[in-house]
Amino acid sequence: MTLEQIEAAILQLPPDEYQKLLEWFEELDNQRWDKQLEKDIADGKLEDLAQEAIADFEAGHYREI
Repeated sequence: MTLEQIEAAILQLPPDEYQKLLEWFEELDNQRWDKQLEKDIADGKLEDLAQEAIADFEAGHYREI
């Protein structure tokens, strides 16, 4: 199935089925994002950002929300 075929099929969905697809896709996207974040953390890719954030906090460079 091509992307164009998938797009055409989505456009033909009734509103309730479209909503279910939207919710499913959002959940899938969230799961993939979570897996990528976990991988990046395990690979140490966020370590520099974490250290920078901690240093900023300890230096008083933050604001309460």
